[in-house]
Amino acid sequence: ALAKRVRQLRAEGRDLISLTLGEPDFDTPDHIREAAIAAIREGFTHYPPVAGIPELRAAAAEVFRVRNGIAGLSAENIVVSTGAKQSLFNALMCLVNPGEEVIVPTPYWVSYSTMIQMAEGIPVLIHPTVAEGMKLTPAALEAAITPRTRALMINSPSNPHGVMYSRAEVATLVQVLERHPHVMVISDEIYELIAYDQEHVSFASFESIAHRVATINGMSKAYAMTGWRLGLMAAPRWLAELCERYQGQVTSGTSSISQRAALAALTGTLEPTYAMVRAFCARRDLLCRAVAAQLPDWKFTVPEGAFYLYPDVSAVFGRSTPAGQIIRTADDYAAYLLDAGGVSTVPGTAFGTSAHLRLSYACSEAELTEAVRRMAEATQQLR
Repeated sequence: ALAKRVRQLRAEGRDLISLTLGEPDFDTPDHIREAAIAAIREGFTHYPPVAGIPELRAAAAEVFRVRNGIAGLSAENIVVSTGAKQSLFNALMCLVNPGEEVIVPTPYWVSYSTMIQMAEGIPVLIHPTVAEGMKLTPAALEAAITPRTRALMINSPSNPHGVMYSRAEVATLVQVLERHPHVMVISDEIYELIAYDQEHVSFASFESIAHRVATINGMSKAYAMTGWRLGLMAAPRWLAELCERYQGQVTSGTSSISQRAALAALTGTLEPTYAMVRAFCARRDLLCRAVAAQLPDWKFTVPEGAFYLYPDVSAVFGRSTPAGQIIRTADDYAAYLLDAGGVSTVPGTAFGTSAHLRLSYACSEAELTEAVRRMAEATQQLR
């Protein structure tokens, strides 16, 4: 409904600022694009292997070993897919039987719950509190595990709220998982390199559970390659083989051109990524300062990674717009900010919580500054 309203307002010529973008506002680095152009000129345009070209699978295995500390990987542990989203879905479809449970801490990326249901599984949602840092605790994980639990699905750094699990926090969750050998882990690490204040930690870097972890990554976020549609999964060989067989009946292999581009990304310089992360960090700081100063009723945790702010805006619930409409939900508030302030946001209901808005700072500092000014002005008009 909000997307429809955005289109309508733009058609009417309204000046809108979008804080909804789920992708970097940077272009794919030159050396990656050049590799794709070279592949086209070489005629590298035929069907690739279902699980990915050998050189890309080998390069990905090396990156997972060196950067993520996941031991014992080879090309046979890697499956290349058409985006991390397909990698996640492949894992669920190959792991989850009808009626089995998948534990998901909220807030979660929008597709997790639906993908679990499409695999005929049951999402078991855990709601960490602000006092818990909005992170899954060992006690909550232990309490959620049943004989029907098939997997834990977890995302760090997180979309939508940017929290990250420290090594000590991951270790405490691993200790719980060690006691429940029937539980797999699907670890979504797509924002791994967009981290500001601490190191990223992979669940599969813990040897005791590495044989039960599917690590999902891809090219979209860290390499500004959203349109290239290429995801990566590092998994135990038995699961990688299952996902390869499943994918062979769904999409077959990922674009040969995208694979050559991904190979250049994984083996080339990370300096464009580091520059992008520095820009995101500066924007995060600007946005947090502006919200704290101009929208003091919003409560938020400073993001440690990704490029989203996820404030609790429930302080405005129950107030009325100048037209007399009562703001009862985050959806109401998002609609009001769009109409009155010309700023589009994403309500937290999309992510499994009801009191939040997601604000993307994948836009310019000038846009962020103006967006906060507009939202603060609109909010001040509430009675």
